[in-house]
This record gives sequence, C-alpha cells and structure tokens, in this order.
Amino acid sequence: MAAFIEAVDLRKTYRVGKVEVPALRGISFTVERGTFVSVVGPSGSGKSTLFYLLGGLTRADSGRIVIDGDDFSRLSDAERTQMRKRKIGFVFQKFNLLPTLDARSNIEIARDIAGNGNFDPAYFARITDLLGLSTRLIHRPAELSGGEQQRVALARALINKPAIVLADEPTGNLDSRNSEIVLGMLRQSNREFGQTVLMITNNPEAAAYGDQIIHMRDGQIVAPELDPQWTGSKG
Repeated sequence: MAAFIEAVDLRKTYRVGKVEVPALRGISFTVERGTFVSVVGPSGSGKSTLFYLLGGLTRADSGRIVIDGDDFSRLSDAERTQMRKRKIGFVFQKFNLLPTLDARSNIEIARDIAGNGNFDPAYFARITDLLGLSTRLIHRPAELSGGEQQRVALARALINKPAIVLADEPTGNLDSRNSEIVLGMLRQSNREFGQTVLMITNNPEAAAYGDQIIHMRDGQIVAPELDPQWTGSKG
C-alpha cells in the first residue's frame, strides 16, 4: 500500500541577512492514511517549518512531499492552493477568528472559501456538539473564552471534512480541561471520520494521543532516546 503522506529528504534554509539558518536537514518519513501523528521537539528543531511545508504554505529548497499521490514539487502555487482547500484543515495556536463574525459564521467561512457547496447540517451539528459549542454559536470571539475560541477554530478546520488536519500547538494556550476537549476531538475525527492528523506539540501528554511520534532536533528526525526533553510514552 502506498503511503498517504511521503516526505523525502526535505531541506529548507532561511536567510537572515547574510546568515544562513538551516531549518530542515534532510527529513524523510511516511504516514499511512488515517494515522494520528505527533511531531515533538524543542524550539528551533524545525517542527513549524515541516508544518508549513506539509500544508503547502511554503516550498522546500529540495526534496519531495507527496500527499495522496499529489507531488507538491510539481504543483503550481494555484494548484497547491486548491489542494489546501480540498484536502487540508489547519489549526493554529493563535485562533485567527474574525472578530466581527459570530462563532457559526467563523466556522462556515471555511466552507465558503473552499467553495464547498455540499454543506452537511448533520455533520456541522455533530462536530459543534462534540466540541461543546452548540449554545455558543451566536457569540462573537470577544464573548468566548480562550478555550471556546480554539474549539471554534478546530470546528472551522473540520467543517470541510478534510483528509488531513494539521495542528500547530493546538493546546498551547489552553487549560487542562479545554486541552482534553480539543485533543479528544482530534482523536474522534481521526477515528470516526478517518482523517489523518499531524499535530505539533511540546506537551508529552498531548503527544501521547499519537499513533506515530516523530522526534525532531536541529532540523532532523532523531530516535526517542536522543530527545532529552521527551518524557512521555506513545499512546
């Protein structure tokens, strides 16, 4: 069976003035469809760069990313944009909600941007209910707690039934209760809807939700025993 996500020798260097800063130094891995993957590592390890490459938000200097048979290196910017709309849902540490829209509209705007005319009200009701948002949909972001705002952001990422959910430190600004809700929903969407989840996290308890854990350090993938910050176990 072909891998759903395949990364081959990914390399990316940023330039700050005359200084070159290597972010990825030859990353290779595969992910099977429907897998929950946690990516862990210290600040500066290259996790966020990998996130942006997998989301098609930037290009690698060299190497390949193939997602569901589509080779990012062969796609134009317009084609990558369309692929993001069709296949990828994003969850960021910053909620990025539009302050003038209520929660329902902040969720539905992702459907409008993607041009998804196949709105499923039963699916909308299910994810908002699972996230505890059913009674909060008429409220604007300023009227919601931080945990509720992140749950709205997660619902927005899931509304188009993406094949892949990319989550960058989704519990970084949340208390333990809201962290459990968000992580539980990511696991629920992974199991019930078959979505492949890749989550960046520095929290061992959060990382333990993953079926597969990728440890990064200094722009490379390392064995767990070489990651001194890792104290959790695979769950």
